[in-house]
Amino acid sequence: MPWSNQSGGGGPWRPNPGPWGGGPSNQRPPDLDEILRRSQDRLKKVMPGGFFGGGRGIILGVIALLVFWSASGIFQVNQGEQGVVLRFGKHVRSVGEGLHYHLPYPVESVIIANVLQNRRLEVGIRREGQAERNIGVREVPQESLMLTGDENIVDVNFAVQWKIKLGGAADFLFNIQNPEATVRAVAESVMREVIGRSDLNSALTEGRQNIGRSVQELMQKTLDEYLSGVEIIQVQLLKVETPDQVIDSFRDIQAARADQERVQNEAQSYANRVVPEARGAAAQVQQTAEGYRERVVNEARGAADRFNSIFTEYKKAPEVTRERMFLETMERVFQGTGKIILDSSATSSGVVPFLPLNDLQPRTIPPASSPSSQQPRPANPTGVAR
Repeated sequence: MPWSNQSGGGGPWRPNPGPWGGGPSNQRPPDLDEILRRSQDRLKKVMPGGFFGGGRGIILGVIALLVFWSASGIFQVNQGEQGVVLRFGKHVRSVGEGLHYHLPYPVESVIIANVLQNRRLEVGIRREGQAERNIGVREVPQESLMLTGDENIVDVNFAVQWKIKLGGAADFLFNIQNPEATVRAVAESVMREVIGRSDLNSALTEGRQNIGRSVQELMQKTLDEYLSGVEIIQVQLLKVETPDQVIDSFRDIQAARADQERVQNEAQSYANRVVPEARGAAAQVQQTAEGYRERVVNEARGAADRFNSIFTEYKKAPEVTRERMFLETMERVFQGTGKIILDSSATSSGVVPFLPLNDLQPRTIPPASSPSSQQPRPANPTGVAR
């Protein structure tokens, strides 16, 4: 469109020269179409045949753009890293270290995750300042105060070392929103559960390693159920002690428990001494009873056998056996006693002299405590049987 300059009305461009500068106000400005045409002519002189001539330049430009766009999908995964390839924002595959290719943006994209970096978080405390230059440590009692299985309060500070599981970068990136906060929450929850199953003495002394190992195993199990892609490397107990507010009561409890253990040990020692003695006495009584039983049974069996043998002989000769039994019985009855022999067949007055064999034998004086010494002996001064 030409630039028009009216002569009559005194427009805004009248007192000044034209917009293209120079020349009187009555000259026409150069035409824009003419300027564009001249520029195209100069470009044709520089590029024979014209840039847009025959469409060849457009095709070459498009091919160059396609080459650069396709080459943008080449990516490198270094050692200790894992690449997660996304297609329109959806995970399609994971690749390891090396040179790889994905479809150019915006079709596919890649996220590189470091799977060898060890991460560390602390529960119960916060370190002020930078990691390499700690200014101070701040206690977090909301995380550290826990209740043991024997209903005691304990202050526990611990550290958790973790990393991305090998082959679990996709789970780490997409299954949990805040990985560090998730690991911290799981660590605190699991530690409270393990401490709740332990007593205070075990937590303060030899049970610390078992607690750390149990927390690590239970944390790994819980995070695997979440499909978090997190691997727990180590759980380290930094501090396990009773709070300052209850230290005096804890000492009283410890003293009472020590007294209880001492009394229990004394009672156990007494039981260890008395019980074997009672068992020995019981065994002795039992053995005595067993011996008495064996003796009585054997005597009874012997008497029965003797009676059976006598009965057998009695059946063979009743009169002779009866006479023999009478004589043996009389012998046992009159043995050791004074005897008077009366002969009823004597024709005289019935007095028969005899030899006192018992009086001729030496007498033994029984001891004073013997009952036989207190019994009077039968008098026989004359040695005459009546």
